[in-house]
Amino acid sequence: MNIGIVADTHDNVDAVERIAEIFEDEGVEIVVHCGDFVAPLVVPYFEDFELHGVLGNNDGDARNLQAAFDSLGGKSELHGRFADLEFDGLSIAVLHGESMDEVRAIAAADEYEFVCYGHHHVSERTEYGGTTLLNPGAQFPTTAAADRTVAILETRSESVRFRSVLE
Repeated sequence: MNIGIVADTHDNVDAVERIAEIFEDEGVEIVVHCGDFVAPLVVPYFEDFELHGVLGNNDGDARNLQAAFDSLGGKSELHGRFADLEFDGLSIAVLHGESMDEVRAIAAADEYEFVCYGHHHVSERTEYGGTTLLNPGAQFPTTAAADRTVAILETRSESVRFRSVLE
């Protein structure tokens, strides 16, 4: 199964439209958003996917974000500040990740195969013991072009590929 991982969309509708196209082209079934939607207007662009999201430091409109998730129906869920997910037997922790100490502590606990986070606007895939730290990049307008990416996680092989949103 392919899981699309995205973070820090910051109301960038053009980028979110492109992300939805990329995920559709890649056969993504589930989207994991690592926070900083900013406003509910980007949520409906993920209506064709099972969406799991966490709140970021710029997601002050949590009530309306929750309503946007509720309107998707199905299995989509806004998890609060942290999500403990499992797909195809693969355990995934999701948080926005303002504190890298917290991100590394979760990875060091060795309870998850993947710890997905955002906030820093830099794409990263790093092995940390038996855990992979994964930041999919960001869509904030001042983010460097090399980090205007999303990640595709293939659960069976546990492989990760980054795709540019600017391509």
